[in-house]
Amino acid sequence: MEYEWKPDEQGLQQILQLLKESQSPDNNTQRAVQQKLEQLNQFPDFNNYLIFVLTKLKSEDEPTRSLSGLILKNNVKAHFQNFPNGVTDFIKSECLNNIGDASPLIRATVGILITTIASKGELQNWPELLPKLCGLLDSEDYNTCEGAFGALQKICEDSAEILDSDILERPLNVMIPKFLQFFKHSSPKIRSHAVACVNQFIIGRTQALMLHIDSFIENLFALATDEEPEVRKNVCRALVMLLEVRMDRLLPHMHNIVEYMLLRTQDQDENVALEACEFWLTLAEQPICKDVLCRHLAKLIPVLVNGMKYSEIDIILLKGDVEEDEAIPDSEQDIRPRFHRSRTVAQPHEEDGIEEDDDDDDELDDDENISDWNIRKCSAAALDVLANVFREELLPHILPLLKELLFHPEWVVKESGILVLGAIAEGCMQGMIPYLPELIPHLIQCLSDKKALVRSITCWTLSRYAHWVVSQPPDMYLKPLMTELLKRILDSNKRVQEAACSAFATLEEEACTELVPYLAYILDTLVFAFSKYQHKNLLILYDAIGTLADSVGHHLNKPEYIQMLMPPLIQKWNVLKDEDKDLFPLLECLSSVATALQSGFLPYCEPVYQRCVNLVQKTLQQSMLHNAQPDQYESPDKDFMIVALDLLSGLAEGLGGHIEQLVARSNILTLMYQCMQDKMPEVRQSSFALLGDLTKACFQHVKSCIADFMPILGTNLNPELISVCNNATWAIGEISIQMGIEMQPYIPMVLHQLVEIINRPNTPKTLLENTAITIGRLGYVCPQEVAPMLQQFIRPWCTSLRNIRDNEEKDSAFRGICTMISVNPGGVVQDFIFFCDAVASWINPKEDLRDMFCKILHGFKNQVGDENWRRFSDQFPLPLKERLAAYYGV
Repeated sequence: MEYEWKPDEQGLQQILQLLKESQSPDNNTQRAVQQKLEQLNQFPDFNNYLIFVLTKLKSEDEPTRSLSGLILKNNVKAHFQNFPNGVTDFIKSECLNNIGDASPLIRATVGILITTIASKGELQNWPELLPKLCGLLDSEDYNTCEGAFGALQKICEDSAEILDSDILERPLNVMIPKFLQFFKHSSPKIRSHAVACVNQFIIGRTQALMLHIDSFIENLFALATDEEPEVRKNVCRALVMLLEVRMDRLLPHMHNIVEYMLLRTQDQDENVALEACEFWLTLAEQPICKDVLCRHLAKLIPVLVNGMKYSEIDIILLKGDVEEDEAIPDSEQDIRPRFHRSRTVAQPHEEDGIEEDDDDDDELDDDENISDWNIRKCSAAALDVLANVFREELLPHILPLLKELLFHPEWVVKESGILVLGAIAEGCMQGMIPYLPELIPHLIQCLSDKKALVRSITCWTLSRYAHWVVSQPPDMYLKPLMTELLKRILDSNKRVQEAACSAFATLEEEACTELVPYLAYILDTLVFAFSKYQHKNLLILYDAIGTLADSVGHHLNKPEYIQMLMPPLIQKWNVLKDEDKDLFPLLECLSSVATALQSGFLPYCEPVYQRCVNLVQKTLQQSMLHNAQPDQYESPDKDFMIVALDLLSGLAEGLGGHIEQLVARSNILTLMYQCMQDKMPEVRQSSFALLGDLTKACFQHVKSCIADFMPILGTNLNPELISVCNNATWAIGEISIQMGIEMQPYIPMVLHQLVEIINRPNTPKTLLENTAITIGRLGYVCPQEVAPMLQQFIRPWCTSLRNIRDNEEKDSAFRGICTMISVNPGGVVQDFIFFCDAVASWINPKEDLRDMFCKILHGFKNQVGDENWRRFSDQFPLPLKERLAAYYGV
């Protein structure tokens, strides 16, 4: 029997009144409405009133009826399991009976309500839903067909996985062929729904779609020039996804698809153009990109370059006509959350010019406040990836355009040219070098352009060429660039300040100690910026100061520099509360500064140390309370603790033995014992880094805890968590050097894991190097325990340490390997060539280490005899042969 329900007139009036009030802009009214809604949820038939207003009360205005449906949707989300059966049935039947309402707004609201119920697991408990909606698609009435399709599109978006599983007896086998029939429907809205529905199943390679893939693609091509933008957008989106999952099916048509996408990338409708522009980004990741695109570059490049201009609407949104805004405070929602990168211990390398870049600081985010992703960004990103695919072959298509753009009288055009130049920097660097002596001075001039948006993009583009600038004599480009960038750091426009600060940080990383002669001038500017910057840019300024300290190191430790830099930093430090997230960048900055200043930081270290210990303690206490009574106490933000541990590491590294009294007077080791067992990997990672640094700085305080710490370190040698494993490994090595022979009882806790890690395929370089050093150090202090395993690790040990620079850690590790070889010479015989290669990687080993090498090499040569040695050493590459002969006389 149909569920009969009639509203009570008075109740209905009360709810209508509430719906009216909830449309008020006043915050207090809004809060009162929220409270009343919560109270009304106590009544079982409250939701009947809401569905009644949505579907039956045609006398009310549409926004009010729709709002009633949206409140019901929120109730379904929050309390659906508590709805009485009668209410649920009433809502379901009302939805299905009104999916074809004459009003598009009401239809869409009913559709949202249906998908919300469906995604609450009710697809299983509402078996008639899909057959009913699919049946309604054949209705003669447009509203019914469109409403049902709208609901189906939302269900396909929300429940794609369940639809393609056995739970529902595979409804897609029926639905997908059905959707394909509607690609040719006369109504654009319905064609668009049909494509959107099928699109949900491309990425998952849904079987039901793969069976019909050819007819799908054929139907897409038929819609290629549809007059409805929404249809064209969905066609483009489908082709982009098919590029990833069914390239085989697109290949025969590739020439036409590229031509089509070129047109669509210039579509009048911005959403279509943006969807089409994604095609180039996706294509660039495919191995066949070069073959497919090489003959289209002449057409494609101008289209992408043209898309890189700011649109008029962008300029309005960016307040491009506001030149000076430095005095206007930032709104809080402009400030993006920052992510703290926890400390990881790594080894210095031989070829320390060009490191593999793992930080994408120089991504194209020059205007992140407009709708985050737009044609300009997408075109620039596409040009960037294509430059990386085609390299120099791109330049014949780009250079003629650049000449025109970079010197154009209209600022918008000139600005886009500067962006183009920055976008191709990474991919086309080699081919650009001949033009840079002319271009860099031009760009440095553009830094003082009268338009702020030109000045800010120029900062970014110059930072992309920083590596080249630094490779030239400093007076030619570095000095003028630095002078102008420092002026921009003090620009009167906030966007320019931000771009200049970021660019300067990149320049610092590239220039390193080249900046030492200009330190006073640099610090002058950065310190002045402190008094000038609003909130958001202050956070970037901390980063520029920290990077400067990392780049020039101990050169910063001069009384006059410390006098300039420390007072403003400490002043900020004193103003910030313990709960303020701005502490993160400031603590990171101080950590770099402390490491660089070393003893110069002593006058400031006590309050800084104390506060860090307090932050750790506070966080741990809050965490314990939360674990004991989760409903009473919220869980703390552990980033406070992580950043504090990292700054303590910086202090220990910078102050060395001077930190001893501070450690003696605090409970830091007890706190570290808790941190080392925290659930959160980043907390453990930072606590192991601190353990290693304290072991180096003041082992007398650490020693009594070793028996407690070592088992924890052993259980954290899990290479799935790379950084945790890396820092634990490094700490074990530092501890073994201090412990000497007393390390013996702990070797069984760690050795097997370390040998396993060094033999694992695809282990990251840093972890391999630290593992090798720690194994070497363990063998140095306890050769009898470690040497028997020699054969199991000698080969990866040698290959992982041949590329790191001569330093203390490498020294102790090689002493360990030599000691182990003297205990177990048989363990190295099969891999002796690797040992020879590793020995040859030393530029200048200490005298006694050289003697150890000599002894082993000559011992081996005498053991095998001259004839065998000659045959053996003939396998050596020439440089290795010459080097061993010259240094060690073998």
